[in-house]
Amino acid sequence: MKTLILLALAGLGAQLVDGSLGMAYGVTSTTLLLAIGTNPAAASATIHLAEIGTTLASGLSHWKFGNVDWRVVAKVGVPGAVGAFAGATVLSNLSTEVAAPVMSLILLGLGIYLLVRFTLRGIDRRNLGKPVRKRFLGPLGLVAGFVDATGGGGWGPVGTPALLASGRMEPRKVIGSIDTSEFLVALAASLGFLLALGSQGIDFAWVAALLLGGLVAAPLAAWLVRHVPPRLLGSLVGGIIVLTNSRTLLRSDWIDASDPVRYAVYAVIYAVWAAAVTHSYRQYRKDRAQESADALAAEAARLAEDPHLHTPDAADAADLERSLRAGRPADPRD
Repeated sequence: MKTLILLALAGLGAQLVDGSLGMAYGVTSTTLLLAIGTNPAAASATIHLAEIGTTLASGLSHWKFGNVDWRVVAKVGVPGAVGAFAGATVLSNLSTEVAAPVMSLILLGLGIYLLVRFTLRGIDRRNLGKPVRKRFLGPLGLVAGFVDATGGGGWGPVGTPALLASGRMEPRKVIGSIDTSEFLVALAASLGFLLALGSQGIDFAWVAALLLGGLVAAPLAAWLVRHVPPRLLGSLVGGIIVLTNSRTLLRSDWIDASDPVRYAVYAVIYAVWAAAVTHSYRQYRKDRAQESADALAAEAARLAEDPHLHTPDAADAADLERSLRAGRPADPRD
């Protein structure tokens, strides 16, 4: 019972992160299942079965809040399903001794990417509103779907940053569209695992616990995507994933590091992680202050050009700043 409660809480936390960032449900949940000794293929199958329900709920919630571009969902989701089915078949045919460190290596790479991406980088907004090309979305979906199934996660970490980097979609629409299209990926990956493995190694009580936690979190995450600072959250989650999968690799037969080496590596990771989170928070505050100042200056210039409008005072400025903070969509530069 204690394990089921922990899994439900993990599903809730992972869905909050995924629904707010557009990534990391599978990476976070699979990392947990591997840490408690689950077979890699069974871990990925368990996560993807739970994701059929969580991604459906997440997609409906994002649609309700106007965060979904259905053309992008179709163009990236169908190739993603093909890649996920292929990835599930490949992982199911690997031995546990090979699959565990391979999966941890993939998750470690995705964790490092998350940490670096959200700590250091912003997005280019010059192409905002332009259509996303099908020749870009098709290969992106195929690769992201394959990585997602073989790594137990990766649809969001591969797909979301790529769409954000294009600068052609609002961040909230990127997150909503990636989360919604993940339903097709989860369905295809689950089918691939069930055909290759049957129900071998899959604990459906664990699936239900993860699903329950994710269903509770999905509507809240879709609302939070307009308010949460993704830059800070991405740095926090990236550090957790790097630390956990580094531990798995250092203890694996591939490396089998001694205690002093492992503790030294952990110390370095903690130090880098703390510095990344601190930098992300400071940059978030700096960017928010700069954007608020730019908006206030633009409003003052508009009022100055029209003599019939009243002169703005301190109360007007405060009201404008509050409205900006309340309604500004989430931005990875935050």
